[in-house]
Amino acid sequence: MTTALPQGDVRLLDHPVARKLLASTELARLAYVASDGTPRVLPIMFHHTGDEVVFCTFAGARKIPALRARPDVAVTIDTTDAPPEVLLLRGRVTVTDVDGVAPEYLAAHRRYGGAEQEAAVRAETDVPGLKMARIALRPTWVGVLDFATRFPGGGTAEDFARRGQA
Repeated sequence: MTTALPQGDVRLLDHPVARKLLASTELARLAYVASDGTPRVLPIMFHHTGDEVVFCTFAGARKIPALRARPDVAVTIDTTDAPPEVLLLRGRVTVTDVDGVAPEYLAAHRRYGGAEQEAAVRAETDVPGLKMARIALRPTWVGVLDFATRFPGGGTAEDFARRGQA
């Protein structure tokens, strides 16, 4: 049962909150270290393949050499409803050059905006000479927060209610 798993266990990818967020249209927030050594957080669409969380970008984006040099990342996918649901991922990305439109880029557009958006993006971007980068994360650490059964710090609802008290 995934509710009893500790934060960090990759089997939490099977937790209902994780599955819901990986199939959602919430933006992921990709945290990485830029080429100048400073941290960045980038809201970005994603596609979950079942094994990888994939982000796509166009050739020439500054994040590509930064991610190749320092592939360790953190990702958050969350809701703004109360109580929020949060999926936390950590691991190393693999950056692969793609000639043409990356399939995961189109799949993400289909999930976020439907078949019409996918078709419009394909028509706009599928041009000779287009190059993209496929940024793939196979999480090595997974955390889930639902603020009903899973809380920050791994405590109970009672612990969370007493937060900040001596």
